[in-house]
Amino acid sequence: MVMKKQTLEDKLEAVLDDNVNHPAHYTYGSIEVIDVIEGLGLPYHLGNAVKYIARAGHKDPEKTTEDLQKAVWYLNRYIALLEKEQEAGHEG
Repeated sequence: MVMKKQTLEDKLEAVLDDNVNHPAHYTYGSIEVIDVIEGLGLPYHLGNAVKYIARAGHKDPEKTTEDLQKAVWYLNRYIALLEKEQEAGHEG
């Protein structure tokens, strides 16, 4: 049995079609979203906001507004958390 040697194009296509490790809606452009989030060391809420902003219009174009609303929700929740921590710090 002779195995066909994989070309660079075959390898790239396999990576781009990988919905678990490299979903297409997070890998467009030259930088993968997870690499940005990890590279910046973003906390959970901000990482999710970046994720939803980056995928808006790419995962499901009909849900662009919903993705952006989710990003805003995570930002608002993080802001509320920070404000709560600041208030607790002023009480002590």
